[in-house]
Amino acid sequence: MGAPGVILRLPQIRPMSKSILDPSRTAAVEFSNDEIARYSRHLIMPEVTLEGQKRLKAAKVLCIGTGGLGSPIALYLAAAGVGTLGLIDFDVVDYSNLQRQILHGTKDVGRKKLNSARDRIKEVNPNVQVELHDAMFRSDNAVGIVEPYDIVIDGTDNFPTRYLSNDVCVFLKKPNIYGSIFRFDGQCTVFAPHLGGPCYRCLYPEPPPPGMVPSCAEGGVLGVLPGVIGVMQAIEAIKLIVGIGEPLIGRLVHFDALKMKFREFKVRKDPKCPVCSENPTITELIDYEEFCGIPQAKAEEEAEPPVPEISVEDLKARIDRKDRFVLLDVREQFEWDVARIPGAKLIPLGELPSRMSELDSADEIVIHCKSGYRSANAVRHLQKAGFSKLFNVEGGILAWADRVDPSVPKY
Repeated sequence: MGAPGVILRLPQIRPMSKSILDPSRTAAVEFSNDEIARYSRHLIMPEVTLEGQKRLKAAKVLCIGTGGLGSPIALYLAAAGVGTLGLIDFDVVDYSNLQRQILHGTKDVGRKKLNSARDRIKEVNPNVQVELHDAMFRSDNAVGIVEPYDIVIDGTDNFPTRYLSNDVCVFLKKPNIYGSIFRFDGQCTVFAPHLGGPCYRCLYPEPPPPGMVPSCAEGGVLGVLPGVIGVMQAIEAIKLIVGIGEPLIGRLVHFDALKMKFREFKVRKDPKCPVCSENPTITELIDYEEFCGIPQAKAEEEAEPPVPEISVEDLKARIDRKDRFVLLDVREQFEWDVARIPGAKLIPLGELPSRMSELDSADEIVIHCKSGYRSANAVRHLQKAGFSKLFNVEGGILAWADRVDPSVPKY
């Protein structure tokens, strides 16, 4: 009984719309009393009800990747009662994963991500069937992996896999729920040409040149950001399965964590899309590494004269002998603040052209970065400027921490 003069208003009931599942899929679905209790907050929602929960239990969802995005996707879909979760990954858990990849814990470091993901999902909901695909997602296995599933959710961070997951989903008529994250920004949409929307190639016809867009490992990511975007991807999967709401088909949502602001953009089908248009020019899976220019970039790099290198053990020996040389660190200041090699001089790679006068071409200069890639570029840049006594530290400060001084933090 409400207070006098107060009119209780029930929320507007939004009936279920068409699910992507065939109605016959739910005919034999049953629930135990424990499952009824587990999903009770769904069952009392007029938009979901027992029928919607049956659809969830009958559904099969494939998550590509069990990392930052894959973690909230898998956890929330398991908790929601999706009957079958497929996971594809080939990586192992590393300490650097734990800041955002909440499927995995400290005790899982060194384990296969698939195994720790399976164990965690089973803790959340033992009723979920977990199917593990311990492999790289490639053109030669993509169709066989994707075909049994109703929905594919892309939780990866590399362009070859994004184009591959897009194309195989277009060919097999599966919704492809896309998410991406970088530093403080993320975005989410649903690619589904068979449902009237665009595909990934309509939005990004060509991949960027190799190395132009840094990965999370290179540029960083706020640990909670994949939680926001991954949950959005999970919500879209549930909407498609249950048949409620307005899926993000033809709409892309961008999230700026620093401003706590969401923006929506319309994404239209490209009538000349090479994959999803009426007259496609690509009708089968291709070599996506080649399409994204990776072999060409490697070949161009290998065609250049080799960069002189020394190992971290050789560097340690030179330091111990007190040899005369300059140890140059070309990382950023914030990386220097985390970890450094004693005696090094910091000049970030981007500042090297304007600070070259701080170096003497007569000196022997040993250059390092985090892993050896940026420092190799620094060697080539200095070589073009006339420096000749240059060496790149193979493996960078990560190799130094692994093989010389374990007290140096790895990041």
